[in-house]
Amino acid sequence: MPQKTGLGRGLGALIPGGDSVQVGNGVILVPVENVLPNPRQPRNMMHPESLEELTLSVREHGVLQPLIVTLGESDGLYVLIAGERRLEAARLAGLASVPVLVREATDQQRLELAIIENVQRSDLSALEEAEAYRQLAEDFNLSHEGIAARVGKSRVAVTNTLRLLRLPDSVKNALIEKRISEGHARALLALSTPEAQTAALHTVLVQELNVRQTEELVRKLSGETPRPKPKPVIPPDILVLEDRLRSSLGTKVTLRSGRKGGTLTIHYYSNEELDTLTARLLKE
Repeated sequence: MPQKTGLGRGLGALIPGGDSVQVGNGVILVPVENVLPNPRQPRNMMHPESLEELTLSVREHGVLQPLIVTLGESDGLYVLIAGERRLEAARLAGLASVPVLVREATDQQRLELAIIENVQRSDLSALEEAEAYRQLAEDFNLSHEGIAARVGKSRVAVTNTLRLLRLPDSVKNALIEKRISEGHARALLALSTPEAQTAALHTVLVQELNVRQTEELVRKLSGETPRPKPKPVIPPDILVLEDRLRSSLGTKVTLRSGRKGGTLTIHYYSNEELDTLTARLLKE
């Protein structure tokens, strides 16, 4: 049975074995083994289930969207910029060739393009995204503003994502394994030591706390007192009416108005005072 090519079943006759073939619109077909992995690929993990689904699709229909590559150091070799999952699925599906678009790219641009593609597809985990931003910052001296401009994120989003790298391994592993969400991880960052963050993580997992409950836990562990609820503002006319009722009845009176009606509370401090108030109200 002849091997399929990267663009589906009907193009087998167009592709001689081995060499690159021009297909059109800048797309060429190259042998799968001639596409080398991107050394700057930010993704560290591929989910087996989604990769299996993609492999089945590629086996049936071929690679419908070309990979983005740049020229390798040797003739006929290419370095992958974007399309790692498609390339791996093509290998697993037994394709002989894959469609590629060749672009000129520096080492920095390879990383930027890989990040952009993965972020747009939501393929990167929060920690993988953070590590990619770290490479752009440390290896290429980009500021957080510069990174944000290149990957289409806000500076605040880039900064907050990078902060995840400060977490201890226990929290990072829980995030990778999806036992906690990125919201949980961000909340734990507010604790000052790795030991405190790890201890709080244990509580979160055991008690199955949601993000809001985790934030409340962190506030308690940090020694923050809950903010007091602001006292309701009583309209002046209500205060005047309370004062008139208090003078008339000789005791404390509280009025609370709502959207529809309200409550009138008359306070008494002894059975004798209750009897007096009852007689006065009932005019006995």
